[in-house]
Amino acid sequence: MTWLANLSQNPFYEFAIILSLAAILGAIGQILKQPLIVMFIALGIVVGPSVLNVAQSKENIHLLAEVGIAILLFIVGLKLDLRLIKSTGKIALMTGLGQVIFTSVIGYFLGISLGFSNLHSFYIAVALTFSSTIIIVKLLSDKKEIDALHGQIAIGFLIVQDIVVILVMIVLSTIGRGGEDAMMVLEIGKTLLYSFVLVGATVLAMRYIIPKLSFFLAKSLEMLTLFAIAWAVLLAMISELIGFSAEVGAFLAGVSLASSPFKEVISGRMTSLRDFLLLFFFVNLGAGLNLGVIGTQVPAAFVFSIFVLIGNPIIVLIIMGSMGYRKRTSFLAGLTVAQISEFSLIFAGLGYTVGHLTEEIVGLITLVGLITIALSTYMILYSGMLYQFLAPVLKVFEKSDPFRESQMKQLESSHFEVLILGLGRFGQKVADQVQEKGHAEYLGVDFDPQVVKSWQEARKKIMYGDLEDPDLLEHLSLDHTKCVICTVPDYHHSIKLVNALDKSNFKGQIFLTAMHEYESKYFDHLLNVKVLLPFEMAAQNFYNAHLSPILNSDSQNTEK
Repeated sequence: MTWLANLSQNPFYEFAIILSLAAILGAIGQILKQPLIVMFIALGIVVGPSVLNVAQSKENIHLLAEVGIAILLFIVGLKLDLRLIKSTGKIALMTGLGQVIFTSVIGYFLGISLGFSNLHSFYIAVALTFSSTIIIVKLLSDKKEIDALHGQIAIGFLIVQDIVVILVMIVLSTIGRGGEDAMMVLEIGKTLLYSFVLVGATVLAMRYIIPKLSFFLAKSLEMLTLFAIAWAVLLAMISELIGFSAEVGAFLAGVSLASSPFKEVISGRMTSLRDFLLLFFFVNLGAGLNLGVIGTQVPAAFVFSIFVLIGNPIIVLIIMGSMGYRKRTSFLAGLTVAQISEFSLIFAGLGYTVGHLTEEIVGLITLVGLITIALSTYMILYSGMLYQFLAPVLKVFEKSDPFRESQMKQLESSHFEVLILGLGRFGQKVADQVQEKGHAEYLGVDFDPQVVKSWQEARKKIMYGDLEDPDLLEHLSLDHTKCVICTVPDYHHSIKLVNALDKSNFKGQIFLTAMHEYESKYFDHLLNVKVLLPFEMAAQNFYNAHLSPILNSDSQNTEK
């Protein structure tokens, strides 16, 4: 493959080869039903020095990777309601710090027991504590679980972890420069001060500058998108300059636009750009793996990987369970820490730079990263099936009264004739119509805790619930229910709902939602099921209410 490496000396040829291989591996992954994240990491290994050695423009790839990370965290912040910080701040802080402390302590003694030195065990233990915000956010976004309770909690404590790892790296950088204790304290103090200045400046921009500027730029969607990208990268740069991570700055940039009326347009236009640039993040990650020095570390890497894959979720289960969350919410949030982060590899590299670590220890941490990222991806993608299998065992982590979530289920024992699952735009309109006509009592169910809270404040009948939760119907009394309306256009969720209703001996009418007419054929074999097609219904309503009167009047005038 020397000719291929020579061909890649030209950056344009190099990127053409990388993108072509990405398409090929992506297609293979689709056939094998493997997630693209794993295939992109494999792509990084293939184009890296261990195989084809195609990735020569490491600086260009690293730059694109950093921009992709900034765009990803910007979009997360863009979709994040500021009320989330208030509602999940305590649990995010407790879980994030608790998991870091427990994992580092247990990981340290695990390293000692495997024969590593105190210093090496310390580095390994700290590296095991951090989970990948980028990978988790991508997976939760793909599964549409960012707005779910466990998704919001997970993002909250992952951000706490990011802040902790930056502070740790600042301390190590100071030690590496040979600084004294006073200098170390000064560096940390400066970073904290700068962070308050950054947050304060962002809040001021949100209030006085961004609203007027975004309204002006919204005359051109291209300019609005360009402004959003520039704002995300600018705050990421400023954040990195003051000693925090670029992710924190990009996230703040997104939050600053979260209240903008144009956030959906910006998000929609930047999603494809995010996915394209994240390809280079995973290429950068895989290309940095030195496979030549990790062969002797396989047994130890296997032990540490098992600890991360099983131990980290258990720690989160214990903390969240003790704080009054249900076992399902705790379990799904816990799965998001079942891998180590790209920060762990950066942290190991920093330890190697300052002379604390050998190349073998860096290789060990790298191998743990590869194993845990690959396996935890499947654990998160198939979290529903995994939970159903482990649910009986997980009871030990749940209080007899999980009061944190029971507060969101005040209406679960009331009687209602109509059950509406999913309160997006379509579901909310259906609920409004039922309430406006006043012919029946209804109960709405949604998995976004912010939607639940706002409806409860408006004294609307709602409870928190997730269609993937196998215990959802156990919390509901369907004795007086005449119809169940599911407005979530997902085939797998719909089939699970029908099966669950059948087990509950529900005899009423079931309405399922599909986006396309051909999808409705998949439900033809189900009894008492009708399929709702929102676009077709809207078109029929428009024709009957508006278009038909105009056309009929024209035809009558023609006849006259």
